[in-house]
Amino acid sequence: MLCACIDIGSNTTRLLVAEAGPEGLREVLAQRCFTRLTEGCDPDGAIAHAKLPELAEVVSAQVAAARELGAARLRVVATAAIRRAPNREELCAAVRRAAGVAVEVLSAEEEASLAFSGATAPMVPVPAGLVGVVDVGGGSSELAVGTIADGVRWVVSLPVGSGVLADRHLRSDPPAPEELAELRAAAAEAFAGIDAPHPDAAIAVGGSATSLRRLVGPILDERSLSEALAAVVADRAVAVARRYDLDTERVRLLPAGLAVLEEAARAFGAPLTLALGGLREGILLAEAA
Repeated sequence: MLCACIDIGSNTTRLLVAEAGPEGLREVLAQRCFTRLTEGCDPDGAIAHAKLPELAEVVSAQVAAARELGAARLRVVATAAIRRAPNREELCAAVRRAAGVAVEVLSAEEEASLAFSGATAPMVPVPAGLVGVVDVGGGSSELAVGTIADGVRWVVSLPVGSGVLADRHLRSDPPAPEELAELRAAAAEAFAGIDAPHPDAAIAVGGSATSLRRLVGPILDERSLSEALAAVVADRAVAVARRYDLDTERVRLLPAGLAVLEEAARAFGAPLTLALGGLREGILLAEAA
């Protein structure tokens, strides 16, 4: 069965079309567009009015791409930026008019559970003990701990993500040392008081985590996180992006994403392994079940 998912996040809007079979998912098409819904937000979190038609156009194009491929099922979901926006109904209505699809606004718990499912499904061998998953988004970060057999047992959602932190603390290109210090302090404050279970294995998902594979490989420990930060702040964002074949906007966000990942690894008491799946894969697996 060919299924599609469009994930409207705080930083990006992503399409995944995949074929679901007995052995899992086979990717057919993946698209990403930086829509940065947190840029220009009102103090109460309302999405800037100018962003609504821009987002609607992106979703409409992704819906058309999925239907052209013959996707039998299509699910459009939205996460933190829309979840807490006072004008989220206006945004959902704009997408419905332009693309002819309904937008499902996920709760933090649903988002964490689906990311856990998508991250753990490809794991071979299947771990028997506790698995922790951190999903670093643009507007929030979700931590979930559970087992493959029983699913999520513990979950927390924090109102901190790469987009929120970058917009608040990064003003220079490359970031100045004092900006990075502010960034890391803000991430540490957001995690203060979090008493996460210590899993046997910990996994990182989300745009920041995926990008880091090109810089330091699949394992994020204290050393590789430090090396990744040094690499992304060594030059202007456009030069770093060219060097590692990344999007310039992603490079600008990475110091903030790294700060959150560092705190997540500390909370789990374990290094993070970069996942091969995440929220979108979890949604498609649920659709195909």
